[in-house]
Amino acid sequence: MNIVQITPGAGGMFCGGCFRDNALVTALRKLDHQVLMVPLYLPMTLDEPDQSEGTPTFYNGIQVYLDQKYKLFRKGPNWLHKLAGSPRLLKFLSKRAVKTQPAEVGDLTLSMLEGELGNQARELDDLIAFLRTQEEKPDVVVLSNALMMGMVRKIRLELDVPVVVTLQGEDWFVNSLPEQFRERCWQHLVHRAREVDLFVAPSQYYAAEMMRYLDVGADRMRIVHNGINLDGYMQAAVAPHPPSLGYFARMCEEKGLGLLVDTYIELKRRDRVPHFKLRIGGGCGPGDEPFVDDLKNKMRKAKCLKDVEFYPNLSRGDKLAFFRQLTVFCTPAMYGESFGLYLIEALAAGIPAVQPNVAAFPEIFETIGGGVLAEGNPEALADAIMPFLRDPNTAREYGERVRESTHNMFSIELMAERMVAVYEEAAESWRAARQAAETPPVEDTLPEQTANA
Repeated sequence: MNIVQITPGAGGMFCGGCFRDNALVTALRKLDHQVLMVPLYLPMTLDEPDQSEGTPTFYNGIQVYLDQKYKLFRKGPNWLHKLAGSPRLLKFLSKRAVKTQPAEVGDLTLSMLEGELGNQARELDDLIAFLRTQEEKPDVVVLSNALMMGMVRKIRLELDVPVVVTLQGEDWFVNSLPEQFRERCWQHLVHRAREVDLFVAPSQYYAAEMMRYLDVGADRMRIVHNGINLDGYMQAAVAPHPPSLGYFARMCEEKGLGLLVDTYIELKRRDRVPHFKLRIGGGCGPGDEPFVDDLKNKMRKAKCLKDVEFYPNLSRGDKLAFFRQLTVFCTPAMYGESFGLYLIEALAAGIPAVQPNVAAFPEIFETIGGGVLAEGNPEALADAIMPFLRDPNTAREYGERVRESTHNMFSIELMAERMVAVYEEAAESWRAARQAAETPPVEDTLPEQTANA
C-alpha cells in the first residue's frame, strides 16, 4: 500500500506518540509498503532512526503561533511566511520551552479543529500541495491523533483518499482546556469525527471512551494494541542488589510520578527493605523541571532522597540498560491512560509490574496473563510492590514468565500487520464508494466558527 502517516513532533521532548508512529512506519516499510512520514509542528526527538528524515515539517510551530496571534501575518506575503518557517530557526527554538500545556493553548486547539476555516488554513493548503507532488497518490492518509481532525475534510476532498485517525489520550487533553474552549472543542471534535473513515483505538477501554465522546459507532472503530520494537529486549536481567523500584514515562503529575513518590515514601516509612532504590526515568523537558524539583524537596524532607536516581531523556541503549536495573516497575497514571507504552517496555524487559486498577492497565495484564493491579493510593500500591522488593529472585522469575507473552502480543510487527488490515478496509470501502459514484458525505459547516482575530 501507499500510506501517508502524519505525526506531530515534540521538539526537544520525548513523545510516546512519536515513538509509536516512527516504529510503526519502520515495520510497515519492512513489509514492503510505501510510507511517507510527515512531521508536524516541531521536529521529532526519537531513540530510533527518524523515519521522517528528509520530509519538511508542516504546520511549522512558529508559523502556527504567528497565524494564531497576528492577522497581518496570516494575510502577509509568501516570503514572510517562508522566512518564519525556516527549518534552522524551528530546530533552534524547539530545544527551548514549548507551550504544550492545555491551559495555554485553548484558542489554538480550537482554531486547529476548524481546519480550512481556522487561522492555520494556509498551513493546511501547503500540506496538501506537498502531498499532491508525490509520484503516487496515497491509498490512505493516517492522522496520529484526533486533535488533527480539522484536516480531514480537505484531505479527503482534494486528494480523494480515505482518512484513518488513531487515538491516544485526547480526552484528558481536551478536558484540561480552559472552560471557555473545552465544550466548543468537543463540539468540533464530534462534528469532524463524522468525516473520518475509520478510527483506531489502542485498547478496548479507550475505544469505549472515545465512542462516547465523539458519538462514533462501533462500525467505524477498530482496536489495535500498540506495539514496540523488541530488539534488545531479549537479554535477561539479573536481580539487582539492592532491589530497585522503577518509573519510566514523562516526569509529570499526569503519569503518576507524584503518586509513586508518595508510595516510595510510604515504603521507606515501613522500613521492611533497607536501602532499596527508586529509579526514575523518562522524558523531562523545561516545563517538567519545577515539578521534579518539588518532588525532590518532598523526598529530602522525608529523608529518603539519597536512594533516588533520575535518568532523564535516555537514548534507546540507555533505556534498555535502565530497565535491566529494576526489580519491579510502577508508573501509576490515574487520569485514564489509553494504553501506556512504558508498561509494555517494562514487561518486555522481564520486569514485573504493579499498576492501578484503572483505564487500560487491566486489559493489558489480562492479555499477557500477568501483572498486579492495586487501588490507586500509596498504601495499596506499597502493599503490592513490597513482596517483589523483599524477594528479588522471585520477582525476576515472575517477570520472565510474562516476558514471552508480551513479546508474542505486543510486537511492532504484529501491530503493523493489524494496522495494514485497517488501512486496506478503509481503502476498499473508499474504492467501492467511488465505483458506485457515491460521494462520501461531508458536512458544509462547523457547529460554531470562531471569528479570526
